[in-house]
Amino acid sequence: MTLGRALGYAATMRRQGQPDWRLLLLLYWITSFVEGYGVAQVYAFLPNRLQEVGMSTPDIERFVGLLGALFFLTGLPLIPLWGVWADKYSRKAVIIRSALVEVGVFAVVAASREPWQLVIGVMLVAFQLGNTGVMMAAIRDVTPSRRLGLAMGIFAASSPLGFGAGPALGAVMIEVLHMTSGSVFAVAAIMSAAVALMLAVGSSEVRPEVVPQGSVLRLAFGAVRGVLSDRIVRWLFVIYGIVFLGRQMSTQYLTLLVHDVEHTPLGAAWSVGLVLGVATIVGAALSPIGGWIADRVGFRTVMVVSMGGLALSFAGLPLAPTAAWMAVAYALAVAFQATIGAMISGLLATEVPAERRSATLNLVFLPLYLGGIVGPALGSTVVGTGLRSVFYLAALVLAGGLVVAIVFVRRKWSAAAEPSIGALEGRAEPAD
Repeated sequence: MTLGRALGYAATMRRQGQPDWRLLLLLYWITSFVEGYGVAQVYAFLPNRLQEVGMSTPDIERFVGLLGALFFLTGLPLIPLWGVWADKYSRKAVIIRSALVEVGVFAVVAASREPWQLVIGVMLVAFQLGNTGVMMAAIRDVTPSRRLGLAMGIFAASSPLGFGAGPALGAVMIEVLHMTSGSVFAVAAIMSAAVALMLAVGSSEVRPEVVPQGSVLRLAFGAVRGVLSDRIVRWLFVIYGIVFLGRQMSTQYLTLLVHDVEHTPLGAAWSVGLVLGVATIVGAALSPIGGWIADRVGFRTVMVVSMGGLALSFAGLPLAPTAAWMAVAYALAVAFQATIGAMISGLLATEVPAERRSATLNLVFLPLYLGGIVGPALGSTVVGTGLRSVFYLAALVLAGGLVVAIVFVRRKWSAAAEPSIGALEGRAEPAD
């Protein structure tokens, strides 16, 4: 697209009351990146932080899994409410709310002096989540149909890139600048405050195609019923739930696995930065390729291939002899997982009717919560048989997800075929 055409399209979108999709994508990309940056530091350096406040290593191994399940459990009842509030009143306000809560989460973790204070800080994450589906729904509403796969792929890369940058830069702060992990979280709090200001000043309100009417609770229950009543959505949510179950079962133990492979103390951060940082950045940078391919061969095909790749990548983590090999396996896992997320979001955006599309996309991370509750709890139980057994079980779960994905793709649905992205209804598109 030439610069003149791009400027002309942006002007047309403004006349239609919609922001330029590229600007909105950029702002939401930064928002998701910074959120991933801070949350990844919780996963990477929570063992360090627990050690700093006086917890013993055996207690840390049991505690990190249970704590990971706790904040998903406390956030579960709020999942449908965030989407309803966003569509009924303001998507912009709900997204800014998330950034402001992030400030509180990271500030409390940074200032904690006792383990119970850390528990309070991490539990606040329950009120931080619920913004990603809202951002995806807004992106879907303003993005040209023929660019939807690419836009979803780019947005899907933002959180994994943040998840990589957080541990990588945190390792530099700890090892080079000799900062405590508490100081690392304080920097994350400042970054989240800057994001809240950026959104307040720079982002536009994007209203859904169909604004919901009625009481909030009735709409929330209706959104959940709508998701459960749609066969395709149910299958996609099950597939995504299996992905999150495998990931959340093992994510809390990646830092401990790195230290076990490298025979380093919990305070050492370089290897953790390599695996959870650099590898995540590389994997996230690769993931938009999946969206580009999906625009040509279909979302379903790319989703199945990525499910198989994810299962193999997780199986490779406990077999890696060094942190470098772990980094390779984890980079591939990040790329495949981000691609799966983009494919599922793309399928929901193209196949769910307009009147239920926004509510469904707002609930797309319901599987994350369910997997985030069951996975860490299961991991904390399995870890007693050995640290690596957690990752073998996660790989087995993901292999089961591959089977489910294949069955989904081979089923005969009422629609004859996956709709062409360029044939979707309802919006003018730029000439490319």
